[in-house]
Amino acid sequence: MKAESFIKELSGLKFDNTFNPYSDRCEVYDNSNAPVHRRDVLKKMLVAASKVEVDSIWIGRDLGHRGGRRTGLALTDDVNLANHLSRWSLDSDQITKGEAVPERTAAVIWSVLEKITLPIFLWNVFPLHPYEPGSPFSNRAHNSKERKAGEELLEALIVYLQPKKLIAIGNDAERAALKFSNKCSVYKVRHPSYGGQNIFLKQMSTLYP
Repeated sequence: MKAESFIKELSGLKFDNTFNPYSDRCEVYDNSNAPVHRRDVLKKMLVAASKVEVDSIWIGRDLGHRGGRRTGLALTDDVNLANHLSRWSLDSDQITKGEAVPERTAAVIWSVLEKITLPIFLWNVFPLHPYEPGSPFSNRAHNSKERKAGEELLEALIVYLQPKKLIAIGNDAERAALKFSNKCSVYKVRHPSYGGQNIFLKQMSTLYP
């Protein structure tokens, strides 16, 4: 697999009640060329990651409306976008309009990442933003059909980057990651939302002392 073919397949994903930040433009918040920028950033990030020994892929569930829907990067909100880009020696033009929007999960994730210098790639089981019908700025869990498509891309990503381990953040991520336990080690940590922040931080401090 090449980065170009991965981006092409990712951009082509279409499901009802989902937003694909690599091909869709949000008329409310996105700048006119936002999908192009998000594709370009992710492609460059994939290429950069393929040239180093990736320690791990951290896997979340799906993109949230305050985070990855806007940035096109898993577990990353506007506030931490520059931090994410700088880890791979990248930068980007403005993708969205207005003030930076924070996301709680991203804030916790990046409070850990800022203390780690190892090459870590962030991804999701389902790499698009699924939302409730008629409510594009809501979040919902992906369904089985969406999950299957996401797992196919996740497998391609694992083969491409050859990480030492997978860090599954939450139960949904663990179910997907365990399917690839023959390729690398899998570790599960508590998702930081819904009261899990302290447990998540403790588990991550054990994995990354």
